Amino acid sequence: MVSTKGRYALRVVLDLAEHNSGEYVPLSEISTRQEISMKYLEIIVRSLVQGKLLEGQRGKGGGYRLTRPLNEYFIGEILELTEGTLATVACLDNDAKICPREEKCKTLVMWKKYDSMVHDFFYNITIEDLMNGKL
Repeated sequence: MVSTKGRYALRVVLDLAEHNSGEYVPLSEISTRQEISMKYLEIIVRSLVQGKLLEGQRGKGGGYRLTRPLNEYFIGEILELTEGTLATVACLDNDAKICPREEKCKTLVMWKKYDSMVHDFFYNITIEDLMNGKL
């Protein structure tokens, strides 16, 4: 399940895409438009800056802006950056230890296929697609 952090991160990137003039957009404006608290936005934006999806500037004229074209922002990347892995079961998590039941597991192939579908779904949609209503 995608938490509010992941959903709000998408909203932040979409908001910046809608107001993409090349200028920095103040966090307070995003907060007002998206009805997300400043405190929670600061946490989300910090993750997006660390992941190099946004860049920020402090002071007068400061705020945040996108770092690349809209067609290079994949939904899967934004969700994984803010949510962590999108793995559906613990044994498929990137940091998972090798399961001693792996060779006997009758459901593993199903979980791998499901994870692949989720990954492919989110990594085949860009912010540009959402902006243009193309799904």
